[in-house]
Amino acid sequence: MNCFTTPWGDLDLTRFPEDPRDRLRAWDAADEYLLRHLAGIDDAPPVDLSGTVVVLGDRWGALATALATAPAGAVPSGPAQISPVQISDSYLGQRATTANLRRNGAAPDAVRLLSTRDEVPERIDVLLIRVPKSLALLEDQLHRLAPAVHPGTVVVGTGMVTEIHTSTLKLFERLLGPTRTSLAARKARLIFCTPDQGGEEGTRPTNPWPLSYPLPSGIGAMSGRTVTNHAGTFCAERLDIGTRFFLQHLPQGRGPERVVDLGCGNGVVGTAAALANPAAELIFVDESHQALASAEATFRANTGLGAVADFRVGDGLAGVPAGSVDLVLNNPPFHSHQATTDATAWRMFTGARDALRQGGELWVVGNRHLGYHLKLRRLFGNCELVSGNPKFVVLRAVRS
Repeated sequence: MNCFTTPWGDLDLTRFPEDPRDRLRAWDAADEYLLRHLAGIDDAPPVDLSGTVVVLGDRWGALATALATAPAGAVPSGPAQISPVQISDSYLGQRATTANLRRNGAAPDAVRLLSTRDEVPERIDVLLIRVPKSLALLEDQLHRLAPAVHPGTVVVGTGMVTEIHTSTLKLFERLLGPTRTSLAARKARLIFCTPDQGGEEGTRPTNPWPLSYPLPSGIGAMSGRTVTNHAGTFCAERLDIGTRFFLQHLPQGRGPERVVDLGCGNGVVGTAAALANPAAELIFVDESHQALASAEATFRANTGLGAVADFRVGDGLAGVPAGSVDLVLNNPPFHSHQATTDATAWRMFTGARDALRQGGELWVVGNRHLGYHLKLRRLFGNCELVSGNPKFVVLRAVRS
């Protein structure tokens, strides 16, 4: 299940965190298609991989690991050893890349790991793009990368057919240059883009991200306030109805306590908790670098100069000491890229139980049909319905 066949040999790959019960692979046909193209298979000449190779959106490190572990001379026109730069919004994806390099005998620094918030390389000679689920994130990153792209840069994108739309191609065309697609192979497709000769500073389109907008009234402490969203953050252009419902039913000021906004997204829930209880110590946690930047911007814009909060990119509550938290607020995702799964929610609930002190509380909002109350009762031995409507429920579980 973990064996990924590349043009240069087989790799042992895993997602992160590794779970033997997880049947989802760390790669798909889009990754395979791109590597075959780079190696010059299927009647195409091999791509010159000398110079700076940047891999954007490499979900679990399959592309970067394959390039970094390719044997010397594997790509005839390339260098003896390829040392790609990976740019990722996902902390878990970065951890997966590090783990996969180790599993396949490569040094941890064989790939230079950058987040979507880091400064990009000054010059990019080969740009490989795994098309993200979020078109906004792709837009933001192409804006950031465009100044480093030159007329000779090889730009190749990849994705499953269902992930590549007319709007995707138009975005490449508008921000980088003329764009075309390959034929589909195993439901995957490649995008070929030829950078324009122009693109001098001052002539490029303006990056619209981050985006800020005012919140509606009737949602508790955040009524009428402003939220900031960097590209790729969940519901970046509007307040989602689940969060709106949660904001109407959050616990109110309870004095000094340590509160975690787990999977914080744009930080609107944690910021509301801080406004409702100024004595609280807030911790914002998310695995997305874009989300954490959004949360910090939202918090700073809506709290006083003396307000203090901790912003942590990471694997849920893995870095929070056991028994150190009074309250965890959580709106868990139920998608991992294109897969629908409750694995992330289960890990969040388990991490919350471990981090909470005795008597500490986990408050969760979720779609009614997901049945989170069953998981919470199994983990905590209790679960109370705080409020519900036909679509959502707010649940409360107490650490015994």
